[in-house]
Amino acid sequence: FDFPSKLNSSFPTTAPPPQPGPPGRHLGHYPSLPPGYQNTPAPQNATSPPGGPGPAQLSPSLAAMSLQSSTPEALRVVNLLQERNLLPPGPIPAPIPCLPQDLQKINCNPEVFRCTLTSIPQTQSLLSKAKMPLGLLLHPFKDLSVTPLVTSSTIVRCRSCRTYINPFVSFLDQRRWKCNLCYRVNDVPEEFMYNPVSRSYGEPHKRPEVQNATIEFIAPSEYMLRPPQPAVYLFVLDVSHNAVETGYLNVFCQSLLDNINALPGDSRTKVGFISFDSTIHFYNLQEGLSQPQMLIVSDIEDIFLPTPDGLLVNLNECKELVQDLLKSLPTLFEKTMETQSALGPALQAAFKLLSPTGGRMSVFQTQLPNLGVGALQSREDPNQRASAKDIQHLSPATDFYKKLALDCSGQQVAVDLFLLSARYCDLASLGCISRYSAGSVYYYPSYHHQHNPAQVECFQKDLKRYLTRKIGFEAVMRIRCTKGLSIHTFHGNFFVRSTDLLSLPNVNPDAGFAVQMSIEENLDDMQVVSFQAALLYTSSKGERRIRVHTLCLPVVNSMSDIFAGADVQAITGLLACMAVDRSASASLSDARDAMTNAAIDSLTSYRQSVLTIQQPGLLAPACLRLFPLYILALLKQKAFRTGTSTRLDDRVFAMCQLKYQPLAYAMLMIHPALYRVDDLTDEGALNINERTIPQPRVLQLTVEKLSREGAFLMDAGMVMYLWIGRNCNPNFLTQVLGVPITTCCPHCSFLHYLLPELDTAESQRTRAFIGWLRDQRPFFPSLHVIRDESQLKPSFMQNMIEDRTESALSYYEFLLHLQQQISK
Repeated sequence: FDFPSKLNSSFPTTAPPPQPGPPGRHLGHYPSLPPGYQNTPAPQNATSPPGGPGPAQLSPSLAAMSLQSSTPEALRVVNLLQERNLLPPGPIPAPIPCLPQDLQKINCNPEVFRCTLTSIPQTQSLLSKAKMPLGLLLHPFKDLSVTPLVTSSTIVRCRSCRTYINPFVSFLDQRRWKCNLCYRVNDVPEEFMYNPVSRSYGEPHKRPEVQNATIEFIAPSEYMLRPPQPAVYLFVLDVSHNAVETGYLNVFCQSLLDNINALPGDSRTKVGFISFDSTIHFYNLQEGLSQPQMLIVSDIEDIFLPTPDGLLVNLNECKELVQDLLKSLPTLFEKTMETQSALGPALQAAFKLLSPTGGRMSVFQTQLPNLGVGALQSREDPNQRASAKDIQHLSPATDFYKKLALDCSGQQVAVDLFLLSARYCDLASLGCISRYSAGSVYYYPSYHHQHNPAQVECFQKDLKRYLTRKIGFEAVMRIRCTKGLSIHTFHGNFFVRSTDLLSLPNVNPDAGFAVQMSIEENLDDMQVVSFQAALLYTSSKGERRIRVHTLCLPVVNSMSDIFAGADVQAITGLLACMAVDRSASASLSDARDAMTNAAIDSLTSYRQSVLTIQQPGLLAPACLRLFPLYILALLKQKAFRTGTSTRLDDRVFAMCQLKYQPLAYAMLMIHPALYRVDDLTDEGALNINERTIPQPRVLQLTVEKLSREGAFLMDAGMVMYLWIGRNCNPNFLTQVLGVPITTCCPHCSFLHYLLPELDTAESQRTRAFIGWLRDQRPFFPSLHVIRDESQLKPSFMQNMIEDRTESALSYYEFLLHLQQQISK
């Protein structure tokens, strides 16, 4: 599947005038439903057959299985033009691959590893005919509550393709196993005959490696090119006048002081600091000094390190000096008049300092770099934001940051960028330093310690997580798949070292990856295929480890089976990555057309190849019923929207997020969740750690679902809005927000960004629900309480995807557009 280069239809960028029709059609109203019509959403999961033999006897049992009989619900025909409430009341589970029960039980967790199609087409021509993308979405270093650890010195791998032994290999007998990727028969090593868990001998198929689809090994010395590196952290700080104005330096220094003992590492952990404005400042923290020493290098044309030692120091040995520096840094520059920013030379200096060991570089930047190498000029015309037919400058202005990132990657250095700025910073150029070095980008537009308390809270929470979360150093990840399948394109932050090997100088538990696949050879004689991702990394304690995930999926040869196995969220996530690439390589309008065509093509294919009875309407299988809604959501997402004033950095950051966030978080940014929260009850609530978490149902993103009497929470991933209706129950205002209706000024931008901890049942329920949503993700979404007249109301309303705007169709109009294209 590739986006077509010649587009067979173009999606209107401006909405046509409303057609005469039922009242309220422009808001996305539907024609009235036929009598007796049910609005019950279908469950996503296909049930799978019970029982089934173990992996060793895999093939015969699968050959006899009929997928058709086990997944009728996924193929239930839905007429999208008539069915109004498509959203299930709660989170959408990943579809379960149609495998025998015992294999299904041990298959990889879909939060870690999932495929866009849970039934793999037998041939490329069948895949092309289905018009759906084939790809994998990975969250390989995700924090898991339990990861089985194997400490034995024997790591059993296929002698031919180097696949790690896994639950989907087959044992021919006690002494031989057959690889599930290349089918070579391998000997079982003598040591593998002993099972350390059961302490029994002679049952290799019961070893933890063959019982768990996710497993971690302690790697022996042959997995090391050099002794494992220590944890090394270098902080590169903008201290120009603009930076000091924002007040970020105080927050950074205080956060690091608070969390310095929680930095992942061991007795070898090293830290260092560089600050910069028009010159570069190094800090000598060598043991024995009475206070930190600042060394200034003003020659930014030819960067050198002012001393060979003392710039990167052992944290345990020099902790007091480090703490002294952090206490004095904010006051050191408080009177500065320096307005220039030599970011490029500062990065070169940091690279020189880190390259002997490798490590993590954390860069804090508050303006457009304007001095020395890597200097940039503003490329944004604020007057063109909404009117431009196509968006310019989505690609970098210079290759300096990409080249430096590749140098960093080669020396096992990853660069994380924190951008805190009110003005344009050219994230399209600066972001390359993180993208190609496997770093992350954090972005806080309009950050200010006084004027924007919500951003300050976000920055503090994100920084704490960033400083204390698990980290892997000098990592590589290889993805292998069964013979006949091949990897086409990778998406995420990394450098591709060879066709299937990603270089990840750092790997963190919040990074996601996507992979487009193709079918090179027919999979005729196979019942199942497998994919394996192996991540080799150094832990912060200096252990070399390998984390392996294996996913097994059935092979099918009928179009209906392919459609029945479609994972609509994974497809949307992969298309979003492809569209980001397309926007930069071709144009934004090209990417928008291609996304629309993805919906048109797959529904056309379904109509032509799967439906036996042709009937009027826009028909989709139940498993794809949300596909047009998600495509419309992408077209209205900050990354791809047109006709709405969108800052270039905001747009580029949204694109970075879609490529880098694991699927679960990206989906909330694409299609936020809306809940009514002024009437929360304990009915159907979850009980977690003695907390009662209410479970309100998810509402459609349309103004119709709002009422003036209610309060509504919108969870858009990185941000949450609590919308208070004009006539909201005064009881909710006092019991949850702690403000009586009389003092609740309708003009305030937001009342709180922290809900007060009140001793009322309503307050506890609301805080428990919001806290539970926040706990499910690694970053901290700020909460804005907004009213009708709030400045943030447009941001809230822009997420009402099903409604019509001046520049974009309503969901109903979009469905009509799709139907018109399909019936051409």
